[in-house]
Amino acid sequence: MQTILTHLKLDKAHRRNIALCLGAVFGMGFFLSFLILCGLGTDPFTFMNVSVSDRLHMTFGNWQLLLNVFLFIPVILKGRDQIGLGTLANMVGIGYISDFFRWLWGQVLPETVFTVFPVRAVLFAVTLAGFIVSAAVYMNADMGVAPFDADATLLSRLFPRIPFMFVRMAWDASTIVIGMLCGGIPTAGAVIMVFALDPIITAVGNFLRKKVLI
Repeated sequence: MQTILTHLKLDKAHRRNIALCLGAVFGMGFFLSFLILCGLGTDPFTFMNVSVSDRLHMTFGNWQLLLNVFLFIPVILKGRDQIGLGTLANMVGIGYISDFFRWLWGQVLPETVFTVFPVRAVLFAVTLAGFIVSAAVYMNADMGVAPFDADATLLSRLFPRIPFMFVRMAWDASTIVIGMLCGGIPTAGAVIMVFALDPIITAVGNFLRKKVLI
């Protein structure tokens, strides 16, 4: 009887984590649509992918999925412990969710929302906070990580004497460089996120895990 109850509890917890993971992926794509349109800064991976997709005349979602498939190869070979439902949801979902909402906002919202201060700045701040919380929930759902993040971990394993924080910063900074080579112009916000975004997401995730995701 006790074994059955324990199994049911595990099933319930697993379903909860799946719901958190899928909700967080939706949230990241949703909030990312605003961040891209505001043009005041995105996470480094998005900056690179927007720049490359514009250069190749591809949709953001199509390019991000194509790149994620390529980045997924090392994870399959060397980092299978980091693969889960969240990995696939992130690979496929975020780019297309963002594309859909960017199209939707273009139909229903005036362009001035994304171009005129202070509305633009307020929208950026609010949606950045939403993106950070969504990313923190995603990380703490323990359903796998995105290929880009998994590759950073694999890279750090090749250089065990270098703290992961510095490996991750270098990994993120490389995307800024690639984005610039493809014609992207990084904002101050995008550069700051190279150094600050991951620690902030981790800190928010720790808070949520202790106070909310109990």
